[in-house]
Amino acid sequence: MPSLKKLLSRFNRKEGEIIELLIEKIISRNWDNLDIKKLKGYRDIFRLRKGDIRIIYQIINKRVSILNIANRKETTYKF
Repeated sequence: MPSLKKLLSRFNRKEGEIIELLIEKIISRNWDNLDIKKLKGYRDIFRLRKGDIRIIYQIINKRVSILNIANRKETTYKF
């Protein structure tokens, strides 16, 4: 699994700041006004959508793990 720093390096500065804010909201469980859906076929994996940006994350025992951050495309959900 790639590091968060490596995942963020794919984006420009403005997108990176938005992503960091979204990740803080995920970790603090402040899910109001966020477009979050559970991925089909998985019990504990979710995706957050903000424009073309997708953040795929997993919650196990109240611990959040970021699996992928990508612009929307066919390979976004392959992790």
